[in-house]
Amino acid sequence: MTQPLTGKIALVAGATRGAGRQIAVQLGAAGATVYATGRTTRERRSEMDRPETIEETAELVTAAGGTGIAVPVDHLDPDQVRRLVERIDAEQGRLDVLVNDIWGADPLVTWEKPVWQQPLDAGFRTLRLAVDTHIITSHFALPLLIRNPGGLVVEVGDGTKDYNDTTYRLSVFYDLAKVSVNRLGFSQAHELEPHGCTAVALTPGWLRSEAMLEHFGVTEANWRDGAAKEPHFVMSETPAFVGRAVAALAADPDRARWNGQSLDAGGLAQVYGFTDLDGTRPHFLRYEKEVIRPGKPADDTGYR
Repeated sequence: MTQPLTGKIALVAGATRGAGRQIAVQLGAAGATVYATGRTTRERRSEMDRPETIEETAELVTAAGGTGIAVPVDHLDPDQVRRLVERIDAEQGRLDVLVNDIWGADPLVTWEKPVWQQPLDAGFRTLRLAVDTHIITSHFALPLLIRNPGGLVVEVGDGTKDYNDTTYRLSVFYDLAKVSVNRLGFSQAHELEPHGCTAVALTPGWLRSEAMLEHFGVTEANWRDGAAKEPHFVMSETPAFVGRAVAALAADPDRARWNGQSLDAGGLAQVYGFTDLDGTRPHFLRYEKEVIRPGKPADDTGYR
């Protein structure tokens, strides 16, 4: 197996579970050394109150063929982030890939309520977790990343710019958070371009995260049974799919062609040729536009 990212150093901020975990793993499978950060460790859980830990993520990175290093970090705390970057600098002397995947606000979001019925404390906490964390991390990490041309920043969100510009995301705070993440990819692209580095925003499709599998009462082995509850679940994808999208971007010597763009994993799979774990290439956003919005019956034929 070729490992095009051997010798590369990555920081996946928010790697405890879901997309972040598999982004770390797939970067490791490509040979990278990956610093996996988050708030949930084997000793302490975050407000997400889930069992997945950053230590598990680091072990999965190493098992995949890379080097996984777990570092507990609250990315709202500038001092913790500064110390993290100082450690990476001391141990590696470089940073090639920064993935801002920090979120952790699922328990805080109130869905399908107008802003005047939204709890303000929870809403503003959502924005801090979704936006402030990304800015704080970039503030400290980018001076290390721009030391060498070719660095990559990936802002991971939910929905492309085109999708979010035309779709209400069922909560003012969630809507604003996801639009902001896309804009951060755009803004940082302009700031990084003079240094020969690239920034993009990236979204998965319908992600079969650990929490989503639990929600539908299924496992990865029988995930299609979830379609009994929601037929369009047939178009879901594993977190490894977006992880492979990040690995493909990081390994592309011509990655600068994407600078400032809002991308989706399904679209990148058509360009780079990677697949999900089952060998398919699900393109959820195209399915959403052509099947879900027009109210057609669920059918993933031709969309994988």
